Amino acid sequence: MMKKAFLLVLLFVTNLALADLRLYVFDCGGIGVADVSAFGLSNEETSVRELFVPCYLIEHDGDRLFWDAGLPLDMVGPRSAEATAWYENSILDQLSAMELTPADIELVAFSHMHYDHVGAANAFSASTLLIQETEYIAAFDHPEDNPVFRPALYSELAQSQRLLLHGDHDVFGDGSVKIISAPGHTPGHQVLFLQLENFGPLILSGDLYHFEASRRLRRTPVFNTDAEETLRSMDKVEALIRETGSTFWIEHNKALADTLTLAPAFYD
Repeated sequence: MMKKAFLLVLLFVTNLALADLRLYVFDCGGIGVADVSAFGLSNEETSVRELFVPCYLIEHDGDRLFWDAGLPLDMVGPRSAEATAWYENSILDQLSAMELTPADIELVAFSHMHYDHVGAANAFSASTLLIQETEYIAAFDHPEDNPVFRPALYSELAQSQRLLLHGDHDVFGDGSVKIISAPGHTPGHQVLFLQLENFGPLILSGDLYHFEASRRLRRTPVFNTDAEETLRSMDKVEALIRETGSTFWIEHNKALADTLTLAPAFYD
């Protein structure tokens, strides 16, 4: 029995090591925030007033997962001096520069369905949607209960093939890419864990935090659906960071984004 268990562990580790895993990071816009009080912070507690909006592509042994889809495509254009949000280069054009289209991407998932994470969602209607059932119900059945949802941005996914999740999910079955349930910001908010061979373990935050100060001070936005649930999710993800030794990227962190290598370069 012990020998069988050892072989199963060995097989898991071998599969994990053999996975050809790449992460591509895209610039999918930015948002200016003059007043951070809606995020549960005072304006004196952080000097940050600009949020980065990313999109990500994960390639795993020839299969592809697209994570978070940026600002709405109808915002694409030159940045004006007075703009409070901007999006200069469409994610569809950025993928095209890599000779890819949404049709080449088998799986799509979003940390949550707020407008700045699903801006290009309708372009991925042919992909299989990985979504927590609680988020699916909130976004498709009761979007009026959350004013940050914009159903027109993801309406074409209503008929997409989908996998409704009920907690954490091993995307490719080898532990290298895991969706981690972290509700509270929205009913089915989730973060993404990646086991990259050279970079090491990495967690993409979704909107668990918007600012470094949010993490340091354990603050939750006033527009979260459940503050106490958010705090429990923070505890869960922080424990995962410690257990795995993961690097943690706050997705909206502009200072972090300025240090990242963007696609077509990748992390592996």
